[in-house]
Amino acid sequence: MEYMGDRATLLETGRFVQRHAGSAAGSVPPVPDGTAAAAPTAARRGSGNRTGGGTGTTDATVGTDTTEPAESIDTSAPGGGTTDTVETAGAEERYRRAAAGGDTAAMSALGALLLRRGDPDGAEPHLRGATAAGDRAAANNLGVLLHQRGYAEEAAGWWRIAAVAGSAAAAHALGRHFRERGDEPAAEYWLRQSAEQGHALGAYALAELLEHRSDVGAERWLRAAAEQGHREAAFRLARMLELRAADEERPGGHRDTGPHSGTRLRIGDYSAVHGGPAPSAPGRGGTAPGRRTAGTGAPGNGVPRNGSGNGVSGTGSHRTGAPAVRPHGTGPQRTAPGAAAAAATDSATRLRLSTLDEAAQWYRQAAARGHRRAALHLGAILEKRGDLKEAGRWYLTAAKDGETRAACALAFLLRDAGDEESAAVWWLRAAQDGDGNAANALGALHAARGEPQTAERWYRAALTAGDVNGAYNLGLLCATQDRVQQAEQWYRQAAYAGHREAANALAVLLLQAGDATGAEPWFSKAAEAGSVDAAFNLGILHVGRDDDRTALLWYERAAAGGHTEAALQVGIARLRDGDEHGAERHLRCAAGGGSPEAAFRLATLLDSRQPPPGPPVLGEPMGEKTECEEWYERAAEQGHRRAQVRVGMLSAARGDMAGAARWYREAAEAGSRNGAFNLGLLLAREGSEREASLWWSRAARAGHGRAALRLALLAARRGELAEGEHWCARAVELGPAEVAERAARLREALHQELTA
Repeated sequence: MEYMGDRATLLETGRFVQRHAGSAAGSVPPVPDGTAAAAPTAARRGSGNRTGGGTGTTDATVGTDTTEPAESIDTSAPGGGTTDTVETAGAEERYRRAAAGGDTAAMSALGALLLRRGDPDGAEPHLRGATAAGDRAAANNLGVLLHQRGYAEEAAGWWRIAAVAGSAAAAHALGRHFRERGDEPAAEYWLRQSAEQGHALGAYALAELLEHRSDVGAERWLRAAAEQGHREAAFRLARMLELRAADEERPGGHRDTGPHSGTRLRIGDYSAVHGGPAPSAPGRGGTAPGRRTAGTGAPGNGVPRNGSGNGVSGTGSHRTGAPAVRPHGTGPQRTAPGAAAAAATDSATRLRLSTLDEAAQWYRQAAARGHRRAALHLGAILEKRGDLKEAGRWYLTAAKDGETRAACALAFLLRDAGDEESAAVWWLRAAQDGDGNAANALGALHAARGEPQTAERWYRAALTAGDVNGAYNLGLLCATQDRVQQAEQWYRQAAYAGHREAANALAVLLLQAGDATGAEPWFSKAAEAGSVDAAFNLGILHVGRDDDRTALLWYERAAAGGHTEAALQVGIARLRDGDEHGAERHLRCAAGGGSPEAAFRLATLLDSRQPPPGPPVLGEPMGEKTECEEWYERAAEQGHRRAQVRVGMLSAARGDMAGAARWYREAAEAGSRNGAFNLGLLLAREGSEREASLWWSRAARAGHGRAALRLALLAARRGELAEGEHWCARAVELGPAEVAERAARLREALHQELTA
């Protein structure tokens, strides 16, 4: 990275040794690489032909938002003060009187004052006079003046004289001069001289040079500069520590290739925009994981879903037991640039802090000195920790300084806090400055308000800003409006740009159109790029081809990425193969991810390992709930009908008839014939035969043989022989064998009674 400097100033004091005084022709030691020193030439006044290195430039690396001082102008005043503190008290006049009397220090200070004021012509004679008298600060400042005029080689000659005399500022300027000319050995020599004398800019420039060469010594000098208050050094050190912390936390030590300004998927945004539940989002660790909607209960409909979540039948190839093909859906994405926390000021403290903590403290130091990107990163760290109030303050600080990503992040915080109007203001500001995330967020906001045209305009703005999510969100929006052809075009554009979830959504559209051959490559591309939904969908494709082995491989891959329904399918396959240990592990993952079917199957597996309960003992207290009961209850609370019936049975066994009736009723009202039958039994025992018969009728009509037999017995007891014979016939038809046998005998008896 090219190193650049500017005309800014720092205090530099001292005199060089007398052998250099009075003339610019004193002996100067050679540069380490053998290059001869450039001897200063006579001053060239005015704006004549410039043959040097041009005007000074800013001391800021590419991509920074701050300007740190580079060339050091000495501002020391006679007596130890500075021109900053005495200039308003008539310092210039006193300097002029003292300089006229031959006071070297006054000449040097007056030259520095005039140079800072922007009067190089007035400053030059005083600086040259002080330089001739042996003042090293004046020699350094004379080099700054000449460099500003474009006489880089002449400036370097004076910097060399001052640097040899011990000026850290001049050594820094000379090192920067050599680096600009590609002479890195000479640059390193002089920058190291400056850094070792405690010069913050020299330490930072040396660190940058070493970092460019991937030298591990860069961190030491970044730290040295940061500890002296160099804000860009503090920021760069924090970024270095943050990336190291990410390596430490990431399995295998893989490092992201870009800054931690990734996106956070928000299912709520999708629901607000598109008017329905979001399709599954892949779970992932790291910066900003999205949430995934819960599973749909028992798998088996085999119906793929489009971008809007509307079921579309007609695939045909998906057999019972395969879950639905689902695209990944997301609303606008937000910036989340980092994940670290507070840093140390001394080595003893650093030993007690984690790498992340130290990184965050350096961010705080840089942010406190006005570094807006540091404020952005610090806000992200605090947000991740849950300290939203302070995070918002730092986001606000950076946003006011023009950091668009901070404005976008602040808007998300405000939105989450319920202040949608203020969020819209910051999103608008960031979007107008070209932030694609903010434009996507505005699109979601307007779509939620029923303004699809405005939403589309902002999604297009996001795409124009270079955010490929804009094309993906346009596809989602078109899909909800049944503009399938346009949705496919937008998905395809995003997919070709490398958007993995767009590739998955495109494949779903193609599959719905009956083009399984065209869909599979896109599923594969998305899955290879890391989309767990695409891996899951590939599993479904292979199930439809009766290729269960390949399907299981894709399910396992999706499950490893946190896909709940894929983990359920792997658990079911493990159970089928007799691998209870593997089944339990995957079922726990799926159940923990919110799948009621997985919770029920896990509870059933755990229940099968328990010894059969003994007969209840009168007066014996109820035991604590077992783990399998807790999983049954979790599935039941999520609406799983079989789990509700099982929880009802467990409640009845405990003597909790009210709880049993509640769970049986919930299951029955949801369509469970077993729930209706059991509720009828409970009501009959309590003497409510009329209501019991209603629930038995519902169960019998749904195919429950025992309920039909109960209705036959009830009708026979009432003397309704024809009704009883009808229900007997129904029970014989439905079974099971034991019920059919009993119903046949009862039907024969009723028939004889009717024909007697």
